[in-house]
Amino acid sequence: MSNPPDRGFSRRSFLKGSAAASVATTGLGAAATAAPAGPITFGPGTHELALLVNGKERKVTVETRTTLLDALRDGLDLTGAKKICDRGACGGCTVLMNGEPITSCLTLALDAQGQALQTVESLADGDTPHPLVQNFVACDAMQCGFCTPGMVMSSYACLQRRGKPTEAQMRHDLSGNLCRCGTYGRVMEAIARTAAGGGK
Repeated sequence: MSNPPDRGFSRRSFLKGSAAASVATTGLGAAATAAPAGPITFGPGTHELALLVNGKERKVTVETRTTLLDALRDGLDLTGAKKICDRGACGGCTVLMNGEPITSCLTLALDAQGQALQTVESLADGDTPHPLVQNFVACDAMQCGFCTPGMVMSSYACLQRRGKPTEAQMRHDLSGNLCRCGTYGRVMEAIARTAAGGGK
């Protein structure tokens, strides 16, 4: 039985050549492109942060695990945002980050660096409260008051986003805020009155 003719190219030589080419190409590509910058990391211990809160830069010292809620309340003495459920279920800790409502109990203080933060304390001009706050009082939307700061901030964001929101839009924008007194109708009345220019 005769041997098959020598074709000059075997499966083994093909695989060896492919592997060598792959290594060479990978090496060239790695040299040509710079490694991307990694994320900023923080080790254990405390760190001083500069947070932009209500238009002012505030310094606060926190651990890496400190939430924004705790940084605001314990570090900056801004106690308007309430620590109620501490798991993002009730909305009592709502503040605005770049104009959007967030649950500050689920946000790390480290992640708030470089962001524009707004708390319920900002809704006053000296001793004069914002019209929305006045309308919460006028419409008896406060009840026990426990959820009020977070509810006010979500309502404020709703007004800023929509101008004159419909009832359906109000329901949507307030859906993350729990009122144990069930005062949602009066809250929406306060929003509508503010949108119409009342309470100024």
